[in-house]
Amino acid sequence: MASIHHTTMTPTKLEMLTGWLPKRSWYVGDAETPELVKAGGFRLDDPEGAVGIEFMVVVDATAQEPVAYLVPMAYRGAALEGVPAEALIGTSEHGVLGTRWIYDGVHDPVVMAQLRALLRGEAMPQHQSKSNTPDPTVTVHGTGPGDGLNVQVNRVLRPAEAAQWSSGRLVAGWTWPNGTAARGVLAAVAPR
Repeated sequence: MASIHHTTMTPTKLEMLTGWLPKRSWYVGDAETPELVKAGGFRLDDPEGAVGIEFMVVVDATAQEPVAYLVPMAYRGAALEGVPAEALIGTSEHGVLGTRWIYDGVHDPVVMAQLRALLRGEAMPQHQSKSNTPDPTVTVHGTGPGDGLNVQVNRVLRPAEAAQWSSGRLVAGWTWPNGTAARGVLAAVAPR
């Protein structure tokens, strides 16, 4: 199980995401500098213990109606080869682990393998900020990805009932800036 270090990161994850997020094709805001707040998320363990895996939900509070985004992140001790340049969110100095290369998890093979394992019931979601603590609020409904199926990560989150989806799906919650709780589908099995 991954250990959570309660230490500093310079720049912080939110600072890095503030510059990176508006450059994504799926960003629906109109602010060049969004006002991001951490709204939810969870972690997965890398069986090899080399890659930190976090699924962070951030809310952009600059829009008239706040927008929730899912950003899966991979924390690595060295640069990841063979990924597009835009996959790198940034580098940060971690107070315990040193320089970390932080990648958009959809481009990281370890993150996507663990997401598939979670959807198959072979991995357990972990609390976002507590070591060795499962997160029972993150649930999987339906069947995970098999042959001929892929996983689609929902970048812009909308509150939805899990019953609306017919395939395997990952459901988790977040909190809007006004304190209202929401749940929605973060990822789902999709045909290739």
